[in-house]
Amino acid sequence: MFVIGTAGHVDHGKSTLVAALTGIDPDRLREEKERGMTIDLGFAWLKLPSGREVSIVDVPGHERFIKNMLAGVGGIDVALLVIAADEGVMPQTREHAAILDLLQIRRGVVAVTKRDLVEEEWLELVLDDVRAFLRGTSLASAPVLPVSAITRQGFPELLSALDALLDEATPREDLGRPRLPIDRIFTVAGFGTVVTGTLVGGSLKTGQEVEVQPKGLRARIRGLQTHQRTVSVAQPGSRVAINLTSVATEDLQRGDVVTIPGWLRPTNLVDVRLQALASAPHPLEHNSTLNLHIGSAERVAKLVLLQGDELKPGEMGWAQLKLTEPVAVAKGDFFVLRSPNATVGGGEIVDAHPRRHRRSQPGLLKRLEIMAHGEPDEIVLEALDAERPVDLASLAHKTGLPLAQVQATLQALEERGLVRRLSDHFVSARGWQALGQEVRNLLASYHQQQPLRSGMPREELKSRLGLSPKLFAEVVERLQDEGQLAGDEASLRLPEHKVELNHEQEEKSRRLLHELGRSPYAPPSLTDLQRDLGLSAEVINVLVSQGRIRKVSESVAFTAAAYDEMLERIKEHLRAQGSITVGEVRDMFSTSRKYALALLEHLDEQRITRRVGDERVLR
Repeated sequence: MFVIGTAGHVDHGKSTLVAALTGIDPDRLREEKERGMTIDLGFAWLKLPSGREVSIVDVPGHERFIKNMLAGVGGIDVALLVIAADEGVMPQTREHAAILDLLQIRRGVVAVTKRDLVEEEWLELVLDDVRAFLRGTSLASAPVLPVSAITRQGFPELLSALDALLDEATPREDLGRPRLPIDRIFTVAGFGTVVTGTLVGGSLKTGQEVEVQPKGLRARIRGLQTHQRTVSVAQPGSRVAINLTSVATEDLQRGDVVTIPGWLRPTNLVDVRLQALASAPHPLEHNSTLNLHIGSAERVAKLVLLQGDELKPGEMGWAQLKLTEPVAVAKGDFFVLRSPNATVGGGEIVDAHPRRHRRSQPGLLKRLEIMAHGEPDEIVLEALDAERPVDLASLAHKTGLPLAQVQATLQALEERGLVRRLSDHFVSARGWQALGQEVRNLLASYHQQQPLRSGMPREELKSRLGLSPKLFAEVVERLQDEGQLAGDEASLRLPEHKVELNHEQEEKSRRLLHELGRSPYAPPSLTDLQRDLGLSAEVINVLVSQGRIRKVSESVAFTAAAYDEMLERIKEHLRAQGSITVGEVRDMFSTSRKYALALLEHLDEQRITRRVGDERVLR
C-alpha cells in the first residue's frame, strides 16, 4: 500500500482534483465547504489503472494552515504537486516544494490544473515556468501534466504517471516496530475512540495491545479499517483507522503515536543533520527558538548548533534540538523547522536519545557522521559506546537498523571481542570499561565518605547505576570475576578497601574492651559505654565486623573471648542434657536474667538453638 499526498498553493484545485479522481470529497469540515478552502487534512483513496489501490492525503494550501499541511505530508510516498494554470507558481507552491525537499520526498507528479480556463499559448508558458521552477528541487524529474478536473482532460496521463512512479517505489519495510502518528481523532457511536494515520515500521492487528506515546497510555485495538474496509491486519505504508479501547478522545492529540509497548521512548532531545533552506529569510542562529514539525507532531524547539554560531541559508550542519515537550520519534525520521511565518530548514534525526553535548566535545562530529552514514557495524558500536548495557530492541531503535541486521552485526562484533553479551543485554568493550570505571568511582567515593563501613549496600549501588536487578547481578558477578570489586550479600567494596580505625578511635575502642572485660558475663550497657566514651555507631560496627566484640542486642555486648566461652559451655550442656533454660544459663555464669535471655535470643536468631516452651535445644 502506498500514500499519495497533495501539495500546492491555496485555491489551486487540490481538493477538486482529488474529488474528480476518486469520487470522494476530501473536504469534510462544514467550514471548509462554506469557505471553499481546505483547512485541515482530507483523505480519499483511488484505484489506479494497474489495479493498485492507493491512499490520498489532501493538505491545505493556505499559509495560515501550513502546520496542518505538515501533519499530513510526512508519511507520503509520492507527491502530487498541484499548480493552477491561470496563476502559475505562487508563494505556497514554493514553500510546499521546499518542504518536500526537506522531507526527502523524491517521487512526484506535477498536475497543472484548470487547463480548461486558459489558452494553449498561455498554458505552454506556464508549463515552461513550472519546469524551470522545479530545477534544483527533489521533483526536478517529475512529469508535468496539464489536467482539468471539470473536463477530466489529462486524467489518463496523470493516472498512468502515478502508476509508473509506484512501480519504482519500494513498499514500506516491516521492521517489527510499528508506528502510527495520529492525524485525526474522533468518536464513532457504539464503538468509541477512533484515530487515523499512516502506518510505518511494522504491522498492527486486531486485539493487539498498544501504547500511545509520548503519554505512555495503554490501549487495545478493537478494530482496524483501511479505506473503510475492515481488516484484521494493517500493513505498513497504509492509511489506517484504529478503534481503540480504554482511552478517551480527550486523552489524545494530533502528534501522539500508536505503537506496540516496550520500545519507543519519548525524548526531549535529538541530534540532527540540519539543512537551512536557501530561501530562508535569515541564518539559523545558535540558541534560537523554532517550531519543529515531525510526523504529525508540532513542538517548540531550542536550536543548539554544534558548529559555529549560525547556519546560513543553503548550508548544512550538525545540531541538537532541545524540545519543551517530549515527542515520540526514531532515528531516520525527517523533520521541518519553521519560524513563526516561514519554513527555514529541516533535516533528519541521527540520534533520538543522545546525551547533551558540549559544542567543543572531541570526536562529536565524527560520531554524528557515523550515526548518519556509517556501516552497520560502525553504527552499532557508536550506539553501544553511548549507552549502558542495552537490550536488542532498544539497540535496533537507536540505530534505526532492522532487528535481524542488528542481531547479525552483534554476533560478528562479539566474535571480534568488540561487544560483550550480558544476559539479554549488550555492551561494547569500551562501554564495559566505562561501566567498570563508573562502579569503581562510586565505590571509591563511598569509601572516602564512609571509611568505617565495609562497603556500599548493594541496593544503593544498584540504584546509583540505574540497572535492573537481573542486569545488576550479572554486572556485579562479572566485575567480581575480573577482580574489580569484592563484597558479600549485603554490600560491595573495592578489593583494596580496608577499614582502619584512627589513633583516637583505637584508643577509645581499647577502653571499651577493657570495661567489657572487667565483668565478662555481666558487662556494662553497651549504649552507656558508647555514649560515655564518645564512640560512633560506625566504630562499634567495625569492632563487631573485626570480631573484637560480639553484640547480642542493642545494649548487650561481650568480649570475643567471653562470648566464645559462653557459647561453648552452653553447647556442651545441650549435648549432655538435651536442653537448657534461661535460669540455667544465668546460674552457669553467675550473671543476671537480662544477660542470659539476651544471649539465648541471639543464639536463636543465629539458628544455633531453638526455643521449645521455656527451654532451648540445639538445632
